[in-house]
Amino acid sequence: MVVKTLRLAVAQSAVPEDPTDPRNLRTSGAQIRALMREASRAGARLVQFPEGAITYPGKYVMSSAGPSTLAEADWARMPWGVLEEEKESIAALAGDLGLWVAFGAPNPLGAALRPHNSVHVVRDTGEFALRYDKRMLSHTEASFMYTPGTAPGVFVIDGIRFGIAVCIEAHFPELFAEYERLDVDCVLLPVMVDDAMRAVIAQAYAALYGYWIGYAVPAQYSATVPSGIVAPGGRWLARCPGDNRPALAVTDIDLDASDSDIHVSLRYARPWRRAARTELAGRNPAFGGAHDCAKTVL
Repeated sequence: MVVKTLRLAVAQSAVPEDPTDPRNLRTSGAQIRALMREASRAGARLVQFPEGAITYPGKYVMSSAGPSTLAEADWARMPWGVLEEEKESIAALAGDLGLWVAFGAPNPLGAALRPHNSVHVVRDTGEFALRYDKRMLSHTEASFMYTPGTAPGVFVIDGIRFGIAVCIEAHFPELFAEYERLDVDCVLLPVMVDDAMRAVIAQAYAALYGYWIGYAVPAQYSATVPSGIVAPGGRWLARCPGDNRPALAVTDIDLDASDSDIHVSLRYARPWRRAARTELAGRNPAFGGAHDCAKTVL
């Protein structure tokens, strides 16, 4: 029997909210690459970073009406060239290390459109494999800042399937139910929020749907809830220190895990719930719903 195991590293890196100074992007890019090297030394196959890891532009920083008034974001103030250089440097190092990387950064759509708030997935060869665009936006994001995405994102490493959701999407259970239907083994949930309850919700999804959750939070918010990895069933397997400093949490996703809680969640609870939902949908067609086609990378 082939044991399906993948070592996942989840980072808490310091996320800058002022992209107008290119030095901030250079600093965060360098920190991401340092943590990538650390993840590689730890034997990780994939390393996950927070939402907007290179930069998560602050709503007041980007306001076209000045720093005291919420208004349409002035994306001309974003140093897009520097952002692209940092993205390419991250991808190049991923290829050098033979490491998959998932990191957040805005994705431009041209001067006439707001950008996406995206998670970029890079293969271990250094090629960009997938871009997941955040679908459910906060009120401010939707009103002043971003264009929403339209589809789930799924990618596969060594036979293990990953899905992606971002921050406030944790408050939309239908997205996490969709990933269960898409048969993912782990959902990456990067956030840019100082909110203890968001992590509790992540644990709940791991318990409800029987998959691992990678929860990546910025270093500056880690005293409230640090980055970590949740097992199917809802138990934290690994967590970073809650000391507001960059760090990694590392553990193995093992589809043949013998831990009693993971064993029950994967081999009994998840199949039983899936069968029960199918039966309920058969009795009540309104219960079962179609979902958008996923962007899947093999």
